[in-house]
Amino acid sequence: MLIAAIIVFCLILLVLAFLAPRLSRYFQRAGEKPLEAGQGAAGKAPGKLGDWLRKPFSKSRKAVSKSGAEGRQGRSKMPF
Repeated sequence: MLIAAIIVFCLILLVLAFLAPRLSRYFQRAGEKPLEAGQGAAGKAPGKLGDWLRKPFSKSRKAVSKSGAEGRQGRSKMPF
């Protein structure tokens, strides 16, 4: 369920970044904040468990950042 929500958010962010590049930065940061909090909380687990629990949050943050950046980059390459 969480994976589907991240995928849908990334797709919405990609379209928003293509249509409104400046506005998409606010939505990108808003999507990263809960993932940062989850990553921080998961990282407090002891030893390797903390690393394993932190990984899904870091991968999701990377996907959110990449989808916003790709949308803005695609918009900058358009001729208009």
